[in-house]
Amino acid sequence: MGPQPGQKTVLITGCTPGGIGHALAIEFHAKGLHVIATARNPAVLSEMAALSMTTLALDVTKADSIKTCHDEVSKLTGGKLDILVNNAGRTHTHPATDIDMADVRETFETNVFGVMAMCAGFADLLIAARGLIINIASLAAITPYVFGSVYCATKAAVAAYSRTLRLELKPFGVRVMVAMTGTVRSQIASKVHRTLPEGSLYQRVRGLFERRLTFSQNTATVDTKEYARKLVGKALAPEWPLLFRAWFGRPDWLWAGGMAGRTWWATWFGEWLLDFVLYRMIGMPELERVLREEERQKLLK
Repeated sequence: MGPQPGQKTVLITGCTPGGIGHALAIEFHAKGLHVIATARNPAVLSEMAALSMTTLALDVTKADSIKTCHDEVSKLTGGKLDILVNNAGRTHTHPATDIDMADVRETFETNVFGVMAMCAGFADLLIAARGLIINIASLAAITPYVFGSVYCATKAAVAAYSRTLRLELKPFGVRVMVAMTGTVRSQIASKVHRTLPEGSLYQRVRGLFERRLTFSQNTATVDTKEYARKLVGKALAPEWPLLFRAWFGRPDWLWAGGMAGRTWWATWFGEWLLDFVLYRMIGMPELERVLREEERQKLLK
C-alpha cells in the first residue's frame, strides 16, 4: 500500500531491526508519514511491512540498486520524496597502524560514497517535494575517537559534504540536516569485530582495545527510541529563520545521543579539550605506563 493523498513520505536507509534506522521508521510512522523502509535484505523488514510501510531492497554501495529503488519510489509517490534519511553505515574500530585498505574502502563505500550516491540519485524527487535530507553523522566527526580513525574520517567527510550540499540545494528549496549522533543503543556490540594482528603496536594493551570495541554501548548510551523521538521531532518542526533554527525550528545540525550536549559545549573551548578528555576516557595513559616499564626493563639488562 502506498501513501494516501497528501501524506508525506520518508525513505530511510539501513532499517534492519535493532538499529537507528528501524527506530526512525517506527517513529516517522507513528507521526503519520508513509515510511519507505529499506535494507539490503528486505526479508528482515517484515514487521514494518505488516504495519503498512513500504519495504524495498536497497544496497547503497550499488548504483543499479539505487536506480531500481529510485524508480520504485518515484512510481509509488508520483515523483516526489519529502524526506531522505541516509542512515545505512558500518562501524570501523581498528588502530590506524593496523588497517587493511580493502576493509577501509568498504567502509568508505557505505558511510561516505553511499550517502553521496543516494543524495545525487534522489535529488529530483526531493526537489519536486522541496524536501529534506537527513544525513546521520556522528560525534566521531569532530572527536579523536581512539582506534576509530577510519570511522572518524568517514563521518567527518559526511559532515563536510553535507555543509556544501546544503548550499547547493538551497535554491531548489531542499534542506539538509546533519545528525551529530552520540552513543545510542544498537546491535553493534553483538556483531563480529576486528581483531588486533599479531604484530600490532597495541597488543601490549589488548584489553584496552577490546573494551573500546563496545565503548558506545557502555558509555552514556541513549535508548534508540529516545534518539528517534528527538530526531523525528526536529525533522518535522516548522521552518524558522537561520538564526533561530537551532533552538526553535528544524535545525541544520542536530546534536543527539549520549555525550552529544557535552561534546557540543567542549567545541567552544578548542580541540585541546576533546583531545585531553578522549585520551583519558579511552585509557591511553595505560599504554604510556606500559611503554615506560618496557624502557625501564631495557635499562636494567
